[in-house]
Amino acid sequence: MGKSELGIIDESKTLCRTLLETTQAQPQDCLFRSDVFESTCRMVKDRNQARVIRDIAPLIVPPAEIFYIYGAGHLKHLIESVNEGWNNSIPLTSTRPQPDYSVGFRRNAFTENQLAKLSPFIDDFIAGDQSFFMATCYMYFPFLTGEVKCGAAALDIADRQNAHSMTLAVRGIVELFRAVEREDEVNRKILAFSVSHNHQSVRI
Repeated sequence: MGKSELGIIDESKTLCRTLLETTQAQPQDCLFRSDVFESTCRMVKDRNQARVIRDIAPLIVPPAEIFYIYGAGHLKHLIESVNEGWNNSIPLTSTRPQPDYSVGFRRNAFTENQLAKLSPFIDDFIAGDQSFFMATCYMYFPFLTGEVKCGAAALDIADRQNAHSMTLAVRGIVELFRAVEREDEVNRKILAFSVSHNHQSVRI
């Protein structure tokens, strides 16, 4: 993996800068609260991946579906998968992605007309047919993945796994725009995000 010499367009740089520099509300009643943060870090140090996923992952990448349940109506068209193989995505290598966490769009995020236009590219997704546009049989156009590992060196592995998943995700968007001869509209834009983390470090 490496950075492209062309880089990303200024619009995408501004978006990322805004997202990263905007002051966020301090979480309340969670393990990241200021008065318990150090204890949280000590608690998960040297613990296994399942423990880091249980205690830390939802604080780094908050679950979209849970936010929707709590009233974030604008997230109603999103769906998550947890440690689920992307069996409906046309593979890039012999290994299929299986992110610890991923988010994409539900089928009902699309109108019947839009689904009709996508149908030649999707076939029988229930029977397991593969497409550029799907990750699982219920997730279209994934755009966020999270991988959790234990230990600093393992973050490189998480980055590679995320790169693999996001390659398939971005390829789906590019193929969609290419099908209507509008691929220049997504050239050098950020189309997806991945988060790799352990108990003390995060890479976006």
